[in-house]
Amino acid sequence: MATGADQAVGFGLVGFSLLLFTYYTIWVIVLPFVDSDHVIHSYFLPREYSVILPGVAALILLLFVGTFIGVVTWKNRKPKKVD
Repeated sequence: MATGADQAVGFGLVGFSLLLFTYYTIWVIVLPFVDSDHVIHSYFLPREYSVILPGVAALILLLFVGTFIGVVTWKNRKPKKVD
């Protein structure tokens, strides 16, 4: 069973993910249908960033996953036996 701290961290991560998903969905799907002079546009970055930011995040994620796999592989290698 998870402790209270684990549950709090889990709820926090789920809440953050939900907030981020909602913000991105409104930014990418809803804003193109809203007039460009509307006040809601002041809360969002320019539309170019809607492609750039996820791309950079994906590259960073791949970098960390690749580094993790490399470190685990390096630590688990077995030395060759010399006859």
